Amino acid sequence: MSPNEDFEERLTRAMSRATSEFPPHSADLVRRSVARGRRMRLIRATQVAAATAAFAVVAAGGTLMVTDAFGSGGGGAPEQLRPGGPVHSTEQSPSRAPASISAEEMVRTLKSLLPPGGTVSAASGRGSDGDGPVVWPTAKLTYSTANGSSGIDIAVARVDSGAAAGRQGQGDCLPVEVRPYDKCTTQKLPGGAVLSTTKSFTYPSSDSGQKRWYVVLTTRDGAQLTVQEFGGGGEKGSASGADPLLSIAQLTSIVRSPAWDKAIAALPAPEETPSAPPSTGGKRVPGARLTEVLKSHLPRGGTVSDVNVDEALVQLVYDDGHGKNMVEVDVQYDQTKDLAGLMGCAGVSGECEAVTLADGTKVKKVKGHSEKGGSAAVWLVDTLRKDGRRVAVREVNSYAESAPVTRPQPALSMDQLVAIALDKKFFTG
Repeated sequence: MSPNEDFEERLTRAMSRATSEFPPHSADLVRRSVARGRRMRLIRATQVAAATAAFAVVAAGGTLMVTDAFGSGGGGAPEQLRPGGPVHSTEQSPSRAPASISAEEMVRTLKSLLPPGGTVSAASGRGSDGDGPVVWPTAKLTYSTANGSSGIDIAVARVDSGAAAGRQGQGDCLPVEVRPYDKCTTQKLPGGAVLSTTKSFTYPSSDSGQKRWYVVLTTRDGAQLTVQEFGGGGEKGSASGADPLLSIAQLTSIVRSPAWDKAIAALPAPEETPSAPPSTGGKRVPGARLTEVLKSHLPRGGTVSDVNVDEALVQLVYDDGHGKNMVEVDVQYDQTKDLAGLMGCAGVSGECEAVTLADGTKVKKVKGHSEKGGSAAVWLVDTLRKDGRRVAVREVNSYAESAPVTRPQPALSMDQLVAIALDKKFFTG
């Protein structure tokens, strides 16, 4: 074995161990990661063709998210971001509750809540004690009956109280543009908790293969319990498409059980006041303004649905009666240095045209195809003003890039995309 092969093998094993140590990520983390990935993609979309994928490490989970020239996730590789779980703290909590729970107790509790008659194997857990950053209690195992096997795991954590309050009513359902094949419902429970249930797939850009079902319970004070189940065995351990052994109702019963009270009590106490949001390091355009300006450009007579707004990014699905069409706008400041030399067509796959307007604004128009494995057409207009303000407008002839094509071509013409991107109202209101 060559040194390079040995290194690759050791790196693969290390990454596998690292990813298995972390519970599933929250919807908030996925939204933020997708938004960041899009910005990275928009910078590189002007230069990078399909053969060059950009990989971004998601710091909280140690997993890799593939970002490419036109999509937020690579179609040729597994999407390893797993929504619906706890938000992980990267700092030591100032006050830890005196209670604690061991890894053995976590496993024992999960086992006690499983239906009788099955067998358990490959059980492991993690307690609440640990040095350094806060450690969230987890347990995972494989549950088997005569009808097959399911991989089941649970994680108990605390989200920021402000974030938890902000999600009341929407739960952890991700937008269709990000998870086109999820079947997600959310409800507010007596006492202020929010319960979200999702039927999905291990590879979220596909509607086939191993099924992944998960339930997220977020309490009013920010405790969050996530139980998930993989049909046919552990995660990525089967491609049969068999239903998981436990129903959504049974998973809900597990996550709502008072047997987890000790694990919740072992979490750091909630902060009395929500922590200040992290600095973005620059100016942001309000999401409400983004949405209003984008909607003002959509042809009358159509319908708008699935509006998703996050950090200077708005996505929505527009249907003119001839098929659904995803449209998104991303607005940024101070991009002159980041985009230096990238507003031309060199190295760009697909049809590309780049011009400079009389006022010095650079406009780049690209017609390409989805790189998430589908056949969707992706049209992009990227604009950079002389003062560094950037507006990128992108549309797909489907409700999501990895979803089936819903119309022959995107609904808005390139001229309409240019008009949106050059609208000064994004910055002036």
